[in-house]
Amino acid sequence: MHGTPHIVSDVMTHTVAAIGRGATFKEIVRMMHDWKVSALPVLEGEGRVVGVVSEADLLPKEEFRDSDPDRYTQLRRLSDLSKAGAVTAGELMTSPALTVHANATLAQAARTMARAKVKRLPVVDDVGMLQGIVSRADLLKVFLRDDEDIAEEIRREVVAYLFPAPTSAVRVAVRDGVVTLGGRIRDTSLVPVAARLIRAVEGVVDVTFDISEHGRSPEPTPGEAENASRS
Repeated sequence: MHGTPHIVSDVMTHTVAAIGRGATFKEIVRMMHDWKVSALPVLEGEGRVVGVVSEADLLPKEEFRDSDPDRYTQLRRLSDLSKAGAVTAGELMTSPALTVHANATLAQAARTMARAKVKRLPVVDDVGMLQGIVSRADLLKVFLRDDEDIAEEIRREVVAYLFPAPTSAVRVAVRDGVVTLGGRIRDTSLVPVAARLIRAVEGVVDVTFDISEHGRSPEPTPGEAENASRS
């Protein structure tokens, strides 16, 4: 029913900084600085992603530089202590890498990032070859969509389907991504369905309703009620 949702390939960055297993600690830090990124895919062979090195993987080197952790800390943070002594990407990387396919929807990519608490995901093909990278900022690009584009999709894909004329008369207004549906409809039980479908439209921030059943007038606003009592 809805238009085809955006997928990762629509927003991902195709030119990606990446490193091999043998990259040294300083080479990794330098590349992150030069490319202004907080993580780098680790590749082997002709470009298969085998891991990711992030700033979090590098920080134990500094954290434990001049410390002598007690037995409890050693047991609790064994992985971090191991990374504090690592000198190559192969030793530092988190593996296997958390990745996403180019044909995944933005919602799927967002859920993967949120659950894993990562800022970006390497984009790979079916055999794990690097195709690009997608970041949190990339996923938020849908909210730059023009309000009128959003309104037109809702009229075409939601209103025309749930509230066809002439039995209903529904108006769609969108401002800063917030959708307002107003007018009269024949069956108000469809309002929750409309809300769910509208929230699924890319670029929608929220949805509100100013709807009445067909044949009944909408409830007056407080200002309208006050004016009516004075007349």
